[in-house]
Amino acid sequence: MHEVSCDVLILGGGTGGCAAAMAATSLGKTVILTEETDWIGGQLTAQAVPPDEHPWIEMFGCTARYRRYRELVRQFYCDHTPLLPDYRSNPRLNPGGGWVSKLCHEPRIGLQVLQQMLQPGLSSGRLTILLNTLVEGSFSLSEPEFESGATDWSTGDELIRSVPIVNIFSGKKQVVHARYILDATELGDLLPLVGAEYVAGAEAKSETQEPNATEVAEPDNVQGITWCMALAHDAGSNRVIDKPERYEFWKSYKPEFWPGPLLGFDVLHAHTGEPRKLPLFSDNWYALFPYRQIVDPSRFESGYHPHPVTIVNWPQNDYFTQNITDVSRETFAKGLADCYQLSLSLLYWLQTEAPRHDGGVGYPGLYLRSDITGRADGFAKTAYIRESRRIRARQTVLEQDVAAYTNPGMDRAPELKNSVGVGAYRIDLHPSTNGANTIDTSTLPFQIPLGSLVSTNRRNLIPACKNIGVTHITNGCYRLHPVEWNIGEAAGALAAFCISRDVEPAQVFESVQLTTDFQALLTEQGIELSWPMLRAL
Repeated sequence: MHEVSCDVLILGGGTGGCAAAMAATSLGKTVILTEETDWIGGQLTAQAVPPDEHPWIEMFGCTARYRRYRELVRQFYCDHTPLLPDYRSNPRLNPGGGWVSKLCHEPRIGLQVLQQMLQPGLSSGRLTILLNTLVEGSFSLSEPEFESGATDWSTGDELIRSVPIVNIFSGKKQVVHARYILDATELGDLLPLVGAEYVAGAEAKSETQEPNATEVAEPDNVQGITWCMALAHDAGSNRVIDKPERYEFWKSYKPEFWPGPLLGFDVLHAHTGEPRKLPLFSDNWYALFPYRQIVDPSRFESGYHPHPVTIVNWPQNDYFTQNITDVSRETFAKGLADCYQLSLSLLYWLQTEAPRHDGGVGYPGLYLRSDITGRADGFAKTAYIRESRRIRARQTVLEQDVAAYTNPGMDRAPELKNSVGVGAYRIDLHPSTNGANTIDTSTLPFQIPLGSLVSTNRRNLIPACKNIGVTHITNGCYRLHPVEWNIGEAAGALAAFCISRDVEPAQVFESVQLTTDFQALLTEQGIELSWPMLRAL
């Protein structure tokens, strides 16, 4: 079997993995980055999820590289698309006009920007990107029928000495030797394979004392997943697809906690839990189509974009009837197939049976845009995963650490002396795979503690996305784009720092001086470690 070596192996080329690669290569380390699809970028690209961000994102509250990503996306539109003058001159251009984000953009443009940002590492020879590649022994989110086989791992001294990887299509296998292994996979695939202590699902209230925790641990209480799709609307045309195989099931499916059938416009208000109607189109700002709209033809010269396009990541295609974490390969593949069928059934229902805003029935002019997602059927490359396995960390972020209602009178979460970055988002838990309803509640702008990146039993393993030391509850606010990016950057920088200083993450965490030195490096890298006084703004 072919063997290769590097300083840092990053498994998973999602948002966190890409950020980790940028940080580690900029600090002079050699990096191998694997990605199971043919698109790096994760949430931003392969999963087709427009950025979910906080209200201050245009001013502060993210890393310099994430800010650069946002600037380059806007610059790409200005340089390569026929924007109308008013939009071209707007420094806060929102290309798609969607209201979920101040920067709703096409995932393929996000891909172009990420490739540009990674180019210095590629050109210097420090970075190798292996696409269509995953850890031997893990399951594929993009090719669920892929058989990767089993692997015997040996980690007797708490060090991971090598990792076997495999190309999904060719079957070519390699063994990678690295000083540090970063798990940036969407489900925390490496953790069970190397014997890392981890948590899946919900912790018991007796363990965390979190107000919203379950009374007992529920490993199958995991947020639902979504297979997003790029949906355009050509009013007046007929583009109705064939009836999906599972349509009758999904058409009649009604969760116990839902106000009506899942395929319908009756939903629950995210904040109040009260029933509300959320139509496809409406004069109101909260309609579904404009929610994650990534193409607004009115912002470009006539004819450039013939029809508006949105990303379908809605309550109606949240898939939560089957957990896909720590299950058999067959159950995993069935869950992904069902998730896909739910989204396809939603499209067919919208085309044929949805009550129209103008009193009619069905929107037959809806159709999928494969060119936008890079996949022939117009779906995202892979399913959008909200909740991963999470390492047992030296420091775990609890609900009471970040919630507004447990820190009354404060405008920021309690200050952390070992911060490696910042984030802000509500605790936003989507319906769960064991039947638990959504939890959506307020938080304070928070920090990312160094200890949440330090494994309890694997010395050279560093989590680099939503698999850090958070709980089922706090995962709900640490999983979004700018936070995952910050986690990835901090993880890549931590690996580089440890190699350069010949120390380990646990030693950095335990030493005030090493923590201070590491924070100085992060600051030099453009990573914000604290929030300003927000009430003064």
